[in-house]
Amino acid sequence: MELTLEFWYLLPISIVIATIAMSSGIGGAVFFSPLFMIGLGLEPNIAIGAALATELFGFGSGLQAYWKAKLIDFKLGFNLLLYSIPFAILGTVYGDLVPPIALKAIFGIGIIFIGYQLYVSWRQEEKEKLEAEHKKEFQTNYERSLTDSDGNVHNYTVCRKNMGRMFAAVGGAFLGMISVGLAELQEYHLVAKCKVPTRVAVATSIFVVVVTVLIASVGHFYEFAKQGGDVMSQVVNVIIFTIPGVVIGGQLGPKLQKIIPADKMKVAISFLFILVGAFMLYTLI
Repeated sequence: MELTLEFWYLLPISIVIATIAMSSGIGGAVFFSPLFMIGLGLEPNIAIGAALATELFGFGSGLQAYWKAKLIDFKLGFNLLLYSIPFAILGTVYGDLVPPIALKAIFGIGIIFIGYQLYVSWRQEEKEKLEAEHKKEFQTNYERSLTDSDGNVHNYTVCRKNMGRMFAAVGGAFLGMISVGLAELQEYHLVAKCKVPTRVAVATSIFVVVVTVLIASVGHFYEFAKQGGDVMSQVVNVIIFTIPGVVIGGQLGPKLQKIIPADKMKVAISFLFILVGAFMLYTLI
């Protein structure tokens, strides 16, 4: 296996992507997968495996920062893992049976849908800001309370738990097949539907994704190891630059989240998702 410096530029790109992902709770693979497929011309299964490995290190770095900040709801996270892990394994095992063009189409349509849902939730939140009655109810009626390392108290209720479990299962399956979907669906459920404080939702979502990605990426790397040769070389020559980048970005993201308003981040991410998905579908024409 020959190592090259051909993809050196992925280091700064990875820092930027991981910083955005960690500050918003969106899976970095949603950016890395199209970058690897379109920008580097890798086959979808190779691009997805490399994106998962990259995301694992980036989210692992971000997880450490959020853990230190005491923003993770572990009880909620473990509950969601019961559904995300089995379906991620199924997605990994059976993902190779799906034709590459179908994987790209699923990816494109999926993130356009998620981007649209995030935008709709942002519009809904803007409406609710005008309703003082809703704000008063949110402050007085809640089921959970979490105090972070800065002493801030976050009160919230996890609503529609069956929906959350279904999203964990569907998101896990998509993560196994196309490397994206779990973090985005968790974000939609916790933030858009249940109004869980953004920092808690992001931190908990990252915890769920890290564990699920760890399981899913093992399957992909087992396949790479079996194929060996050019496939393994391609993956390694990519991740030797992306992994250091996402580790750095994983530490910068939580700091950025304290600066940028959550609503502005959400609407920016929603438009970015729609653009990436549309471009992915355009490449299939």
